[in-house]
Amino acid sequence: MENHSVSADGGVARAISPGIRAMAIGAFWFSIMSLLVKLAGQRMPAMQIIVFRTVITLILSYAAVRRAGVRPVLGTHRRLLLLRGLCGTIGLLGFFHSLVNNPLAEASLLQYTNPIFAILIAGLWLGERVGRAELTSLALSLVGVVCITRPAALFGLSTTALSPANVMIGLVGAFFSGSAYAVVRKIGNREHPTVVVFYLPLVAVPISLVLATGRWLMPGPLDWFYLVGAGAATQVAQTYMTKGLQLETAARATTTGYLQVVFAGAWGAILLGERPGAWTLVGAALIVGSAVTLALSTKKGGVGDE
Repeated sequence: MENHSVSADGGVARAISPGIRAMAIGAFWFSIMSLLVKLAGQRMPAMQIIVFRTVITLILSYAAVRRAGVRPVLGTHRRLLLLRGLCGTIGLLGFFHSLVNNPLAEASLLQYTNPIFAILIAGLWLGERVGRAELTSLALSLVGVVCITRPAALFGLSTTALSPANVMIGLVGAFFSGSAYAVVRKIGNREHPTVVVFYLPLVAVPISLVLATGRWLMPGPLDWFYLVGAGAATQVAQTYMTKGLQLETAARATTTGYLQVVFAGAWGAILLGERPGAWTLVGAALIVGSAVTLALSTKKGGVGDE
């Protein structure tokens, strides 16, 4: 009986694939990054935060590839790596612009449309098939995000109209974030994960420096803690999510990434005194339930699964 129990537990553990586990860990660290960026943004301009974050991530990424013994700039898939960096950079800029110029709920909802774009692009470009389980999980996750963010257009919490230009920029950012996920799927395991991660700050640093105009503020000790912490958390999150995207289809990987919404809500409640309401709890239940169901599913929906 004891051997049978151990075997059953081991079978459940094995049912959660390494790719899904990597995406869940990455989502956790992305929520840490979001918390630190929010705290830093109470005093510092958003573009300056992007510059510091990408510079710190570039340094950490370079150290990681050196430890791994690989040569990042001489990667055999440089065009795809540069494309991944460019898409990720545009996605980051679009999200921050949306966050600054749209209400938080609407900006978050716009950003979390990126899995839809990732799945569509992966299907058209990579030929990945999306099964019923992936579509159902994605739909439930989107409903959960809507419940948590509660956009004014759907819930009638505000009569203020959003700027069409700002909404479009937010959607463009989400599109390029989804495109970056699809490019990582295209690269697959042909490049070391640290190399794939390295190319995002490599492209983002010069672009953000060019765009970072206006008044600069010298970070204080607490600001440096937030900035360095955000850069370190980004490095860990990107590494794990890259592994997850290399091992899973875009549908399964990006849907699991929705867990970062739940983690972020938890930090808001624990550290910022933001008590979650009934809609937030409903949304969290939908996201966690769909992610767990997908993670325990043994059937994979993409033709590229190995």
